[in-house]
Amino acid sequence: MNPSLAIAAIVLTKNMSIEENMAAGLGLQLGTAVQLIIKAHNLVAGLQWKITESNWADNNTWILLSFVFVVMCYQTRIPSALILFLIGLLFALILMFGTNNSHLRPSVIGGHYPDTVIVPSAEQFKTGFLNAGLGQLPLTALNSVIALCALIDDLFPDKHATASSVAVSVGLMNLIGCWFGAMPVCHGSGGLAGQYRFGARSELSVILLGVCKLLLGILFGSSVVGLLQFFPNSVLAVMMFISGVELGSAARSINDHEPDEARRRENFTIMLLTAGSLIAYSNDGIGFLAGLVSAFLLSVQRLGLKSCLYSCLEALKSIPQRWKDQGKSALPQHVHNTTLANEQEERVPVPVQKASNYGSQQTST
Repeated sequence: MNPSLAIAAIVLTKNMSIEENMAAGLGLQLGTAVQLIIKAHNLVAGLQWKITESNWADNNTWILLSFVFVVMCYQTRIPSALILFLIGLLFALILMFGTNNSHLRPSVIGGHYPDTVIVPSAEQFKTGFLNAGLGQLPLTALNSVIALCALIDDLFPDKHATASSVAVSVGLMNLIGCWFGAMPVCHGSGGLAGQYRFGARSELSVILLGVCKLLLGILFGSSVVGLLQFFPNSVLAVMMFISGVELGSAARSINDHEPDEARRRENFTIMLLTAGSLIAYSNDGIGFLAGLVSAFLLSVQRLGLKSCLYSCLEALKSIPQRWKDQGKSALPQHVHNTTLANEQEERVPVPVQKASNYGSQQTST
């Protein structure tokens, strides 16, 4: 992907006003949150309240119990997601070993790892890039870079991730993993919201999750897919629903620092237009464009066309300096303070004070 295009889009909108840029970004998060909730509903749309021998592990009763359990643990550090996952995994194992389809059962534990490096041909590369990769670029830039950085600032105010660093990390993960048959991966704002809501507060939680997934893949290989087919939708839907609620709740901060009522309505309108367009077309790119165009047109009405165009030109000129400032803000606090202190020492000369008579007398004495 090209992170400079995403960064340029952010920079151009920032000089309209930081609140309008936040409104479009939070609109993306709100739209993605609603999509998660809709997908959760679709998973359980056909379930019934009546418990029978065939649906004992996947029915509306389990949805209700799972939802009550998660809400009761909402303000605590109880790992509700882990507990729900283990319950669902137990149900899946019982269903799997109780079925007559032997090919869906997990294979014997053994080593499952790539033994060759996969090198696509030029034709395969062309087909994969045009049919899958090219259309994924806007979604990756918006949901996995821009919306993710906005969510990090909301959930962890003392930490900051720049759009360029996140984009580079996504690129490196895929450039390394693709040679070994790995599926494309990225950072997602929905995943971060879900992990945060279910108790994750540091990088250790993500490392632990990654190690568990690697062990599952190495030990069981593709047979894990058979297990996941039996995972109850009633449990999965509740986890998706809560993740959507957490992601959408970030939109509450849209007008926290805006005292003017007219600007508050304007920001809220931009956010709703962005979210509504994303939901209506199920496309992050269309939602982003709708929010960007709305923010620009409302800025033109407030400032005038000439002022808006001038601001855009000034923003383009300031891109290198903004990149430099973003890099400094991503440094640890003690390193950042040391850098500022060194810069101040270089710029401000220390005045030489003359020794007083009292000091001279003390020295001679």
